[in-house]
Amino acid sequence: MYGVNQSVVTEFVLLGLAHSQSTQFLLFMMFLMLYVVIVSGNIVIMSLVTTDPHLHSPMYFLLANLSFIDMWLSSVTTPKMITDFLRENKIISFSGCMSQVFFTHCIAEGEAVLLVVMAYDRYVAICKPLHYFTIMNMKRCTGLVLTSWMTGFFHAMSHLVVIVHLPFCGPKEIDSFFCDMPLVIKLACMDSHDLDIFTNVDCGVVGIPCFILLLISYTYILRTVQQSSKAGASKALSTCTAHIMVVMIFFVPCIFIYVWPLSITWLDKFLAVFYSVFTPLLNPAIYTIRNKEVKNAMKRLINNYLDSKGKS
Repeated sequence: MYGVNQSVVTEFVLLGLAHSQSTQFLLFMMFLMLYVVIVSGNIVIMSLVTTDPHLHSPMYFLLANLSFIDMWLSSVTTPKMITDFLRENKIISFSGCMSQVFFTHCIAEGEAVLLVVMAYDRYVAICKPLHYFTIMNMKRCTGLVLTSWMTGFFHAMSHLVVIVHLPFCGPKEIDSFFCDMPLVIKLACMDSHDLDIFTNVDCGVVGIPCFILLLISYTYILRTVQQSSKAGASKALSTCTAHIMVVMIFFVPCIFIYVWPLSITWLDKFLAVFYSVFTPLLNPAIYTIRNKEVKNAMKRLINNYLDSKGKS
């Protein structure tokens, strides 16, 4: 689009979340613990779904894939942010910056599509229960998961092929804890107005339809739940409430960062932390604490471990 890359900038400076050393140390301890919980929590869910025969169903297959995506969504930016709290100079290379842009958008858009797939799974389970295992067989589930990854990949590539060829010739300070597409564009030595619009439209093309489909799906589900038996309605409503909570926590920050930006620095940082750290943290907590089958699988895993230790 812009010919040969005219960049002379080989690295960028991340300004991070805070400047005070005491505040940075507190943030280091907090985000380190959160990241350990995120990784371990999502690994536990993936392990339970893989090893426990009681969880070998489409719903839990999709849940395991959500945990996998969440673990990597957090891992793209959080480890760098944690180590930067202990550094005076928060430097990231040009290639590292471009990698963050690519993987952030690839994984985030993949999760957006996967959440739609999970909503469709719940819709079929609640609204068409007699046809559930015919419609949501493992072949179709695998295809839908691959579709979510392919959507994320092509979306991220559409950003990368544009941003990697921008002329970066001077400013290199990014007022955030990671290389975010809108902030990197502002550093290019050119008028970025058209690129800002491109970013908003490109993110909106994937994000907004996904959000609308989710709202439609859960509207149908909740209407069906109201007409069902009290016992079934209570369980379905609990499941849907958890899913809706995840959807709102993930989509609302992304919409206000990439589709309808507010251009308020501190708010952008807060929203970025929210979807890159707290969403991957809340997903395993919500699905583990609120899901009876997962809790039973956890108990079986612990009992099997204790039995094996006792025999040895």
